[in-house]
Amino acid sequence: MECLSISRRYQGEGKMVNQQHQERTLDGSVDRQGQTSLRGKSGNWIAANLLLVNQGLATLAFFGVGVNLVLFLTRVIGQDNADAANNVSKWTGTVYVFSLLGAFLSDSYWGRYKTCAIFQLIFVIGLASLSLTSQMLLVKPDGCGKHGSPCSSHSSLQLALFYMSIYLVALGYGGYQPNIATFGADQFDEDHPKESHSKVAFFSYFYLALNLGSLFSNTILGYFEDKGQWALGFWASAGSAILGLLLFISGTPRYRHFIPNGNPFARFCQVVVSASKKWSMKNPENSDELYERENEQVANTGGRKMLHTDGFKFLDKAAVITPKGSTNVQNPWLLCTVTQVEEVKCILRLLPIWLCTIIYSVVFTQMASLFVEQGAVMKTNIGDFHIPAASMSSFDILSVASFIFFYRRVLDPLVARFRKSRSLSELERMGIGLIIAILSMVAAGLVEVFRLKYADKDCTDCEGSSSLSIFWQVPQYVLVGASEVFMYVGQLEFFNGQAPDGLKSFGSALTMTSISLGNYVSSFIVSIVMKISTDDSMPGWIPGNLNKGHLDRFYFLLAALTTADFVVYVVCARWYKYVKFEDRTRTDKSTGGEKNGDMIV
Repeated sequence: MECLSISRRYQGEGKMVNQQHQERTLDGSVDRQGQTSLRGKSGNWIAANLLLVNQGLATLAFFGVGVNLVLFLTRVIGQDNADAANNVSKWTGTVYVFSLLGAFLSDSYWGRYKTCAIFQLIFVIGLASLSLTSQMLLVKPDGCGKHGSPCSSHSSLQLALFYMSIYLVALGYGGYQPNIATFGADQFDEDHPKESHSKVAFFSYFYLALNLGSLFSNTILGYFEDKGQWALGFWASAGSAILGLLLFISGTPRYRHFIPNGNPFARFCQVVVSASKKWSMKNPENSDELYERENEQVANTGGRKMLHTDGFKFLDKAAVITPKGSTNVQNPWLLCTVTQVEEVKCILRLLPIWLCTIIYSVVFTQMASLFVEQGAVMKTNIGDFHIPAASMSSFDILSVASFIFFYRRVLDPLVARFRKSRSLSELERMGIGLIIAILSMVAAGLVEVFRLKYADKDCTDCEGSSSLSIFWQVPQYVLVGASEVFMYVGQLEFFNGQAPDGLKSFGSALTMTSISLGNYVSSFIVSIVMKISTDDSMPGWIPGNLNKGHLDRFYFLLAALTTADFVVYVVCARWYKYVKFEDRTRTDKSTGGEKNGDMIV
């Protein structure tokens, strides 16, 4: 009897496991053949972990180029500091512009898997080309430098190959970056209780993987490149990217996919045109009278219908059925669905929140510029060992790693306990990120005040001219790292979760464009500050010799601007209305969980 009982128990457990493997996902994800994904045989952390390692390797490869690109331009190409800095800014900005291109192709036509694969291949080609080109540029002609003979300049072909290579790197990484974050989130069924929680956690670990990849680049690769071993550093980046691409492809049978929804610009224009044509018509008192397709999923792609929300009532006119409504149904330029209208409303509501994140990115960009310049004029030696000022960014990365685990394991459960299982929302976390960013600027300003007290203001070569140790910068780096965990991880979750189903990659791209615009706004603020603060008796707040300037005032100015931005952000966050989606489980149950579509791969 006992053996029979054990046998029945194992049979029951076997049936449960088999049922889990045959259970279909509820969020509309499909496999390579276009059939609804099986929960036990696709996605989840098996696929997500591959993508996290892929992200870490790709980030290592990218920052292996970007971390010392300005030094390569000055030491190898022979550009002056101003031209080199300008070229690096243009290159960095282009990376984030390409992120919009990648998001558009992913959401509209290619899908996230194909977009990630294609742009990663471009990335690898760019890195391999850069490695070969750097070897050509490093070869000096015979007799160069001997007996005072001048070295010939690089040929136009070599320079053309170099710029083509670095912009291929920018195109590949920029197009890949927003899609890999969204593709990783796609591996979790947001309509399943356990998987939806894992989806939220994925964005934290994604940002952690990004920082760990950049940590290796900023330390190990940065060291070799600073010593002049450029080709070695670039080939190491190329090898990392190749390994990342192979790992990405190895997970192909396991991935879950979403079919692209077509060009969103056409849908947006249809709403605006339709609403404009019916500007004199009155909206119905009952929103249920607005037009929406019945028993049909959005654009036949498995996307959810969006429920009507108040606000931007003028756009509702696009969904008002006219007396000739039966003929207008076939013309989307005359009659749009409620889901189409809500897509436009959703983007309009996201824009004010997104604009408020740009000032935060101004604070974030100081780590790569003014923090480094400030550290260079502090005491950077421990005995005979010299600490590169740029290496202090390692404390930012370590802070990010620490605070991600602190938030996931300590703070989030603690808040949920006191708020009756309700964790901090993405908007609340982004607001906390702004507050911590203010504190980081105050800390940087106070360090600068004390640094100036111990500085030699009459120095000619001011590197290490202050007796204040560079380790006094640690708090400002740690605070910036903590703010990133709340702001950037919150942004990834917020824009991905609130974007319509057909614009998920665009939502992730918004985070990258925020960083890009932060670079440009930072340069603009510095230019304005220098123009106003410079006169005959004062070289400005940020002169070439920082000991004669007032960098502390600039930091306090950024703290004041971020405070003002926080006030505006609170107003926008309180005004924001969350997107409402139709319950997708009803549709899936009515169709038996089967969903046909085009081949993904």
